[in-house]
Amino acid sequence: MRILVLYTGELGKKVIHNLINSSNFCVSCGELCNRCRQARKSYAKMIVGIHEFPEDLPAFIEEPEQYIPAGLPECDLILAIGIHADLLAALPDVVKKTKAKAVIAPAEDSKKTPAGVLEQLRKELESMGVEFEGPKPFCSLEKTGKPIIDSFVDLGFGKPVLRIETSPDGKMFIGAGVIRDAPCGSTWFVAKKLGWTDMPGYKETISGAHHSYPCTGSMDKDPQIGDTILHKAGYIIREAVEDGMECAKKENDRQSAVRGDEASSPSS
Repeated sequence: MRILVLYTGELGKKVIHNLINSSNFCVSCGELCNRCRQARKSYAKMIVGIHEFPEDLPAFIEEPEQYIPAGLPECDLILAIGIHADLLAALPDVVKKTKAKAVIAPAEDSKKTPAGVLEQLRKELESMGVEFEGPKPFCSLEKTGKPIIDSFVDLGFGKPVLRIETSPDGKMFIGAGVIRDAPCGSTWFVAKKLGWTDMPGYKETISGAHHSYPCTGSMDKDPQIGDTILHKAGYIIREAVEDGMECAKKENDRQSAVRGDEASSPSS
């Protein structure tokens, strides 16, 4: 898959570095870093182009084509992250020039990425036979049966999925592994912070890690979701941990049952 990244702002930078998995990307743990991401694959070779748009663009752009660079490479997937609403509206032309088959335009701030613009973009792209998703926030992205976008999720990016390991008594997190990472890379940091912490305090552990990474979701109330996008992102990672905890509990129960059966069976 060939990926073209068009972005403005901090989230775009994080997504790019997470795809590349550069050694100096995640520095959140400081001196306590144990290089937990080292074994994760880099997708740098999939990135065929990157263009950063400045943040100080005019409020209204009458001729967006003036700001879109010439010679953008052909690609399969465009990640349009945090770019000006008028540039988003011009993406169908970019799709034609780059022969893109899919577009993901996450909404981390409904003022910068209006729902109406995303819906219009969806209609135009789907009428062209181009896949589209506008996840709000980016870490809510799941597989939807769209081949190119599903392939991106299969790389390990989207709604977080974790593998949780707990103590036999279910009172402590022994460790956590990342199966699917939030596109910004925060899931690895949350997983690291969970290790060797008390399970009853998991909500505080997750919230502290998520905020200090930090999450780039808007703190303004979003009319569509009835809460802030920052809070929604926090609920998403908490639910991912809770799902992992439930799986860990079932595994502990299974192992306890096996040990019980072995102990009660007559010796040969």
